[in-house]
Amino acid sequence: MTLSSGCNHVALVTQDLDRLIGFYSRVFEAEVVDLAEGPFRHAMIDLGAGFCLHPFEFTDPNPHQAGSDRLFDRGHLDHLAINVDDADTFEELRSRLVAEGATDGELTDFGTVRTVWFEDPDGMGCEITIWSTNVARTFENRIQEPYIARF
Repeated sequence: MTLSSGCNHVALVTQDLDRLIGFYSRVFEAEVVDLAEGPFRHAMIDLGAGFCLHPFEFTDPNPHQAGSDRLFDRGHLDHLAINVDDADTFEELRSRLVAEGATDGELTDFGTVRTVWFEDPDGMGCEITIWSTNVARTFENRIQEPYIARF
C-alpha cells in the first residue's frame, strides 16, 4: 500500500508567467491562483485531481528560466511535491522523514496547503503536502511550525 495519493505539484521556473498561465488556462481550462511577492511572481495552476503546476517568474534573470528542449538538459524543474490525503498519514510520513534525517520536520502552512520540505538521498528538494480549505497565504505570511515528536 502506498501512503501518498499522487503528485501535489511540480515547481518550475519560467521567463513568462503570463504566457504559461494563458497556455494552461486555454488548453486545460485550468483554474489559477496568481501570486506576486518580493523578487518573484508565482502561480498555482490547477490541472485537476489535486495536481498543480507551480511556476515561478523572477524579477532578476535566472539561468533556468528558459529551460531547454534537450532531454535530460532542461534544468528548469525546481522540486516535486507529493500529495497526502489525510492528517494522520501526513504526520506518519513527517516522522519517517525526520527519522531518515531528510528533514528537521518543520511544517509550513500556506493556508491552502500545508507542507514539509525534505531532501531525497540524491539531494533533490521535495515536499509532502496536504490540501487545506483555509485562505491562501503569501510566502511572507506563511506560518511555520517546528516538529514535535509524537509518542
